[in-house]
Amino acid sequence: MKVVVGSKNPVKVNATRVALKQVLGTGDDIVVVGVDAPSLVADQPMTEAETRLGAVNRVKACMAEHQANWYVAIEGGVDNFSDGPATFAYVAICNGEHWSVGRSANLPLPEAVYASLTAGEELGDVMDKLFDTHNIKQKGGAIGLLTNHLATRQSVYELAIILTMAKFNFLPLYSQ
Repeated sequence: MKVVVGSKNPVKVNATRVALKQVLGTGDDIVVVGVDAPSLVADQPMTEAETRLGAVNRVKACMAEHQANWYVAIEGGVDNFSDGPATFAYVAICNGEHWSVGRSANLPLPEAVYASLTAGEELGDVMDKLFDTHNIKQKGGAIGLLTNHLATRQSVYELAIILTMAKFNFLPLYSQ
């Protein structure tokens, strides 16, 4: 079974591998490949709608260029909600016939971090400066830093993928 992930980011690829092995019950016969896929949105999506669109666009790009059983894309973004700014991710999954789009939980962001994002910086870069880390977006992410590593970017992505796969677990239910 081949899965194409619309990113070469090891966190996104590994989260997809772990989650789909659980959901699909496949062993080592699953091949997960990360590829460059354009999101066609800003490098730092600043709304829910833009973030969702980025994930969907990445899956469409993967489907146009690659043959696979499953296509997965994860797009991280931020928005300013009624309870304050937060980061989250959208997950888009397609098996070539059916689609499912889901979302992760929100991680509240400090106002100062959000201000840097609205000024044009990317979350990973802001967090690297704030916590004196390097390339945190390909490691535990802001999630790991702000939760004292009780959650990580990968753990949140894994859960979001598992939730998004619910539709595929019970397609007849979702088709009613």
